[in-house]
Amino acid sequence: QLQLVESGGGLVQPGDSMSLSCKASGPYLDDYAIAWFRRAPGKKREGLACVDNSDQSPFYEDPARGRFTISRDNTNTITYLQMNSLNSEDTAVYYCGAAQYGCGFEYEYWGQGIQVTVSS
Repeated sequence: QLQLVESGGGLVQPGDSMSLSCKASGPYLDDYAIAWFRRAPGKKREGLACVDNSDQSPFYEDPARGRFTISRDNTNTITYLQMNSLNSEDTAVYYCGAAQYGCGFEYEYWGQGIQVTVSS
């Protein structure tokens, strides 16, 4: 069973950058795609980016494309989300999830989430 722990959130000002980390522990980490999601107040959870388990290819959803970058360290332990040009609409709880069959498939494991607040 995998465990995922997010870190790096907090309060930033509009226009700032922030990097989130998702540390995974457990067996067969190489077999899992890792993705980042977020849920803003009063909104549904939305996908942001995913790094595939087969070839480490990154995939981006519209909210993240062009401003966010997902990457995974070479041990497949930590997955990062670099976020640039943040604005108030990026305020949300950010989650990472792990999917055994690749990006877009069911995410079997989730972190507890971490708050990101963008405010002046």
